[in-house]
Amino acid sequence: MDRQGFTLIELLIVVVILSILVTFVGTRLIERPEEARRNQAKIQTQALEEGLKLYKMDNGEYPSTEQSLKALVEKPTAGTIPLRWREGGYLDKPKVPKDPWGNDYVYLDPGIHNPTGVDVFSYGPDGQPGGEGKDKDIGNWEDEGK
Repeated sequence: MDRQGFTLIELLIVVVILSILVTFVGTRLIERPEEARRNQAKIQTQALEEGLKLYKMDNGEYPSTEQSLKALVEKPTAGTIPLRWREGGYLDKPKVPKDPWGNDYVYLDPGIHNPTGVDVFSYGPDGQPGGEGKDKDIGNWEDEGK
């Protein structure tokens, strides 16, 4: 009997899609909109990080800071050109999402918080680096328990 299983990439895509669905449903159900936005930003940074991992698996390295997250949806034409860039990109939609406050996500390679990896983060509602409380930056380095 010839059976085909799911590839790792297919499973990761399903996880990302489910995460995005949970984000949108969660924002509608939670009565605290600011907390919902922070949760959405956390989920989006995780989804972007997963796309970056897929990019690295295909191309051997992350896109450069200059190539930015745009390299997940458009093949870079400057810097190190990826030889095995996936047609259609590494996200489920053909554009990089904005954070819940309408700002671009920040991408750094190498990361400051993840020196052996990359940082993907939002500056939060104030749109400024750093901050405390509700204005604290939200990134892929955060502990889930905090």
